[in-house]
Amino acid sequence: MIDKDVDLRSDTVTSPTAEMREAMARAMVGDDVYGEDPTVKQLEQEGAACVGKEEALFLPSGTMGNLVAVLSHTGRGDAVLLDSESHIFYYEAGGASVLGGVQFWPLEGLHEGGGAVEMIKKGVRPPDQHFAPVRLLCLENTHNRLGGVVMPPGAMEEVCSAARHLGLVVHLDGARIFNAAAALQLPATDFTRHCDSVMFCLSKGLGAPVGSLLAGTTSFIARARRNRKLLGGGMRQAGVLAAAGLLALEHRHALQEDHRRARELAREIAALPGLDVDPFPPPTNMIIVHTAGANCSPGEFCAFLAEQGIKAIPFGENRVRMVTHRDISDEDIGRAINGVKAWSLHFQSQGSRGGDRP
Repeated sequence: MIDKDVDLRSDTVTSPTAEMREAMARAMVGDDVYGEDPTVKQLEQEGAACVGKEEALFLPSGTMGNLVAVLSHTGRGDAVLLDSESHIFYYEAGGASVLGGVQFWPLEGLHEGGGAVEMIKKGVRPPDQHFAPVRLLCLENTHNRLGGVVMPPGAMEEVCSAARHLGLVVHLDGARIFNAAAALQLPATDFTRHCDSVMFCLSKGLGAPVGSLLAGTTSFIARARRNRKLLGGGMRQAGVLAAAGLLALEHRHALQEDHRRARELAREIAALPGLDVDPFPPPTNMIIVHTAGANCSPGEFCAFLAEQGIKAIPFGENRVRMVTHRDISDEDIGRAINGVKAWSLHFQSQGSRGGDRP
């Protein structure tokens, strides 16, 4: 009997380890709003060092971290350039527009292939009373909706240099920046050095139960701290959470195992009739399965897997996402492979492509 599902919906579903729970129980704490929590201070110092910034700020979530960054870099009526498929634009409830009065200016394909510099140049309109002035460029690395793809340091340097030449500041949504670093076997600072600020999550592949860090210059973090308070993100004895975050930072060196498992699962899926994986091989820990060739909707595909104890998530038209993470073992990958193969047998028994849906 299967006691526990193999949960591949996201790397946000990880549970704190026994070591994390013990560290949380014995954490030294103080009032962080007063700046008196020693564990939070340690986490912020170590997190800033990991991405090569002067200071960092601990926040409850990555969404709040990105929102605080945008609020701290812009004023009401300013415009923000970003990818049309970016997490900030697609999944964060329009927070910067609602609460900051900024206008998002989405650029289609900013993170796909070349041409990013020219897109940015076109996006920055000349000074005119009719136009919202563009102040900020937001990048994302790795890119969620594109399947965990990595923007290499050279491309980031080129884009950031062009943005700065146009008078823009650059914020990096680096929710999974350590996955990018692990994929190319480079230090995270190679990706972050050219950005003015960077947010990264502790609660995804790094496995902490809660929290993200926003890093930048000392003056930027001072503004960010006030905006965190404005949004209700000031926490009190937050060292209980920061203690898990410190251990999560240590886990960044093990992310290549998640990538290896993602490649193994993707390889088996791509070999089955009716299914494609794109990008292939997966560049990091995300597998995007395309179901159009199987005459099967993402919802139907995920429902069948759920009956096998495998959790995946629909990810748009004809797409399903699977994400490996610290709680997924080699045995779990084997179970997931068997679950997808069971779907394939069922699919073929219904008359292959063009037949009844499984």
